Amino acid sequence: MSSFAISVVTVCTAVGSGVVAGVFFGFSTFVLPALARLPAEQGIAAMQAINVAAINKWFMGAMFGTAATSLLLVIAPFLGWAGPGSGLRLTGGLMYLFGIVVVTIAFNVPRNDALAALSASAAEAAGLWSRFLVEWTRWNHVRTVTGIAATVLLVTSLAVRPSEYADRRTSQTSQRWT
Repeated sequence: MSSFAISVVTVCTAVGSGVVAGVFFGFSTFVLPALARLPAEQGIAAMQAINVAAINKWFMGAMFGTAATSLLLVIAPFLGWAGPGSGLRLTGGLMYLFGIVVVTIAFNVPRNDALAALSASAAEAAGLWSRFLVEWTRWNHVRTVTGIAATVLLVTSLAVRPSEYADRRTSQTSQRWT
């Protein structure tokens, strides 16, 4: 794969990561705090509606399209497509895959599913809603931070110049032989 193609994939992945992290940032900073101020029945109903609406081609496309390009950046060095910034791209791709995709599937989706099965007017709803808010938001913070970090790493990888990369590699190689 050419360095131009890697750069295009990196830009697309950085933009996707930033968009997805921005969605999660919004949830952490104002959506969930606003829902927490509502009576439990209303907050639950609102979050249930949000969870249904979130499954759409735009958000899922951004989230999982970015996962696909992240995976490409992760495997690229192992296919001989290394070069300047490859370590940053690898790390950024891994951060996105684990910090966003794995965390979402392992921690946020099960909580969403449990909330979907809950009757907002059930006697135990208020207690479950309080626990949901704490646990879901905690894992959402993880997604937000790792998404931002992945974006920063990917953008930074684009700033590594080929000559700097070659100089660094030469210096590392000569240090091994001395």
